[in-house]
Amino acid sequence: MEKETLRIEGFSDGVFAIAVTLLVLDLHFPEENSIQNGNDLLVFLKNQWPAFLAFILSFFSIFIMWVNHHKIFKQIYSRNSAIMFANGLILFLVSAVSYPTALLARYFDGEASSVVVALYTGIFVMINLAYNLLWFLATRNKKLLRPGITDAAIKKIHNNYLYGLPIYVIALIFSFWIPAVSLMIILGLWIFWALSSGKIEMGLDKHYSDSLK
Repeated sequence: MEKETLRIEGFSDGVFAIAVTLLVLDLHFPEENSIQNGNDLLVFLKNQWPAFLAFILSFFSIFIMWVNHHKIFKQIYSRNSAIMFANGLILFLVSAVSYPTALLARYFDGEASSVVVALYTGIFVMINLAYNLLWFLATRNKKLLRPGITDAAIKKIHNNYLYGLPIYVIALIFSFWIPAVSLMIILGLWIFWALSSGKIEMGLDKHYSDSLK
């Protein structure tokens, strides 16, 4: 079966690359003549820690989203308008990550921390919903998927994305009371996905191999 999604994947890769690049714009140099010695530079860098935190969190979040996007389109072989628009929604939200990242970098260490963390976690709730929508639309017609994919493999991918939704919602709720805990929950979820993605892909390949026997 010929894969029909190569242009979608190529365009998506470009959007992910641009989204990652935009994040670095919130890492600023000190003003001219404001640094007189190494101690001044260390103080400046220390004061910039929210910007470094926001950059690291968002970079790896987009990277993990790109990995998952690659894995999901490894299973999607054909496309229709619904899949293209659902993928467009994912790309729209991914490209918007830089804005709450900038807010997090500037206002996390202040009285507005709960609001900026709520905006930051909120966009990941929407991204998770968009991934669930994409996979739901793709699996409505099994002919759109990788030849030989089993129902067990389809369910495994569905559960992988669905389980993340309540965790993101919990992080969103915590952001209004303990913003730092909210970010720790998101970070823990990304670490879990990073460590488990290889096992999930191996399981899918095994299901695929077994279906061909």
